[in-house]
Amino acid sequence: MMKLNTSSIQRFFQMEAAGGILLIVAALVAILLANSPLEPFYALLLQTPVEITIGEFSIDKPLLLWINDGLMAVFFFMIGLELKREMMEGELSSPSQVILPGIGAIGGMLFPALIYVAFNWDQPQALQGWAIPSATDIAFALGVLSLLGPSVPRAAKVFLASLAIFDDVGAIIIIAVFYTDNISMLALSVAGSCLLVLSLMKLAGVEHRRAYFLVGLVMWASMLKSGVHATLAGVLLAMFIPMQSRKHPGRSPLRELEHGIHPIVTFMILPVFAFANAGVTFGATGSQYLLHGVPVGIALGLFLGNQLGIFSLCWLAVRLGWTQLPKDMNWLMLYGVAMLCGIGFTMSLFIGSLAFEQSGIDRFFDERIGILAGSLMSGVAGYLVLRYALRKRAEATSILAGHEGYPNGVTR
Repeated sequence: MMKLNTSSIQRFFQMEAAGGILLIVAALVAILLANSPLEPFYALLLQTPVEITIGEFSIDKPLLLWINDGLMAVFFFMIGLELKREMMEGELSSPSQVILPGIGAIGGMLFPALIYVAFNWDQPQALQGWAIPSATDIAFALGVLSLLGPSVPRAAKVFLASLAIFDDVGAIIIIAVFYTDNISMLALSVAGSCLLVLSLMKLAGVEHRRAYFLVGLVMWASMLKSGVHATLAGVLLAMFIPMQSRKHPGRSPLRELEHGIHPIVTFMILPVFAFANAGVTFGATGSQYLLHGVPVGIALGLFLGNQLGIFSLCWLAVRLGWTQLPKDMNWLMLYGVAMLCGIGFTMSLFIGSLAFEQSGIDRFFDERIGILAGSLMSGVAGYLVLRYALRKRAEATSILAGHEGYPNGVTR
């Protein structure tokens, strides 16, 4: 029995959808706790003060911010590793492979933001959340795609993953430019010095992970104090990890590190983040709280903005001859993938936690309910559209094979 249970657990974690399933479970547990008699304990846990002091230097934050500023820096580090690998030798290394997902990502960021702004134009405080529906959750989206089985063409997975990487880059730029304030030049200069040290280490051929992590930790702490969001330190650190080893040809420190850190992020960090940020309390909630600009703008931005923005710009780019539709994909499949890009759970929650933290207004309920509603609609609709598209594709292939198997197109 123990062997059977162990084998079942191993099979679960080997599933492509395992990360998405854990995210859903963590979010559901958070929602249940937030709407149960245990809600005060859930809130108390997230507000538990955690302090680290070294001499006169100290970081004193509630547990929730340690998760959002600390653990998520590791998530951004993994994104940085994936981005560097894809740009150097992966799907983003060829210009012809970059055009379509790159253009699609622009539409997937622009249209959702425009829809959100349209619903909140007359609310200056609410406008700070314009970027919330512009993010795609790659773990969830690929998880839903994997539920459709092996019939999904590899081109669809590559397109979705590539578009999500561009989307992550856009989110990183948005965070750095629009959600950074009260800059401390002293702390920022320390972070700049860390970048210089990392550059020298890479030039010298240093490959020890601990050396990079130590400098990265100092850079993270200095950026935390500088006013620039600390999670960006993870992306910057990843850019200096060597792609190929000088001492051991054939080895890739970056690939090894990415392989080692991926399960930690997927099965621990992201579920913990979901548990800490998805707790929505529905008690005494009326339509006036559900149907105003912030939740409606986020939900429709995710659901409508992504599918319209991605599909329309991709269609335009193909029609203008700038690029072509990926092999083994048709327009209906592309539309289904564009719908899946409306699943904005993790990154949307993260941007939402930044958007309103300085406003003095509690928008947590508004943003979370909008994110949950928009992501749920996008996931279900995208799954159904892709399932229909794959069935039609299989039927067309079967009919074609039947015609090819008999003289003059005669079938049984």
